[in-house]
Amino acid sequence: MRSRTRAVVAGATALAAALTLAGCGDSSASGSGGDKLDVVASFYPLEFIARTVGGDAVNVTTLTAPGVEPHDLELTPKQVGEIAEAKLVVYEKGLQPAVDEAIDQNAKEAGFDVAPAAKLEATGADFAEHEEGEEHAEESTSPGTPDTHSDEADPSHEEGEALDPHFWLDPVRYADVVQAVTDKLVEADSANADGYKARAKTLVDEVGKLDSEFKTGLASCQLKTFVTSHQAFAYLAKRYGLTMVGIAGFSPGAEPTPARIKEVQDIVKAQHVTTIFSEELVSPKVAETIARDVGVKTAVLSPIEGLSDANSQETYLTLMRENLQELRKANSCA
Repeated sequence: MRSRTRAVVAGATALAAALTLAGCGDSSASGSGGDKLDVVASFYPLEFIARTVGGDAVNVTTLTAPGVEPHDLELTPKQVGEIAEAKLVVYEKGLQPAVDEAIDQNAKEAGFDVAPAAKLEATGADFAEHEEGEEHAEESTSPGTPDTHSDEADPSHEEGEALDPHFWLDPVRYADVVQAVTDKLVEADSANADGYKARAKTLVDEVGKLDSEFKTGLASCQLKTFVTSHQAFAYLAKRYGLTMVGIAGFSPGAEPTPARIKEVQDIVKAQHVTTIFSEELVSPKVAETIARDVGVKTAVLSPIEGLSDANSQETYLTLMRENLQELRKANSCA
């Protein structure tokens, strides 16, 4: 089945307040009136940056409401109007085609694509996006060829091989995007430049701490392979010396073929994988079925593409730390 290719604070107290606000996931503006900068963010990881760095100087609207899978986003006329009226629209081109189209038609000047700052790579063939029965391209998570943890990045990609959009699951790439968004905020609203730069420094420092925690926490894992519902964690795996196996491709709603399910089962057995990870915003049925068939556990590993009702009070930072703990348990990390 072909799936559719689916948006320095002076002290710790001030940072905590900003992060709490950023975690709320409200689809309406964060404030009203005054001369605040109107910013639209296409989905949660970019909303978190805009709210945290923007602080009281911005009104942030997110296009992807809590509980909505970002890859599946379809815009309402109201949301198209919000894009047209915003002074800055922060998005990742190619992730949400409806957003790309709306920006191209209504907000070419205001639109800011973070993909160049994220330095996207082709981390493996998007195998689940082919029609069942088509020949599947060889990809990095096939048995015997796990190379998602290679130390050498190759920004080039073969024609037809999709760039991986999930940059935010690599804290180093995410920090680069924080800085890029900050630069656009300063450009759009120079009167509040000092505040943007100060809050960005604090956030970048926090993301740097997160990177250090992942390096330390995943340095001595007995198991190096982990299995997830969809192919979202390749950048994370590469950064920290692990190998990711995605059941589905880049779009989490894609149905894996029976051949792919069998391939994953073989990897689980060969690599002695203990856990199959599902996620919040899509059905865990396939992951649970594979886990039951091969006799392993299930757990949640958040791709942090959006918030759900269950984790609406979380933030990017807290969810990433929860992911770290789940990976450490599943992979027997000392």
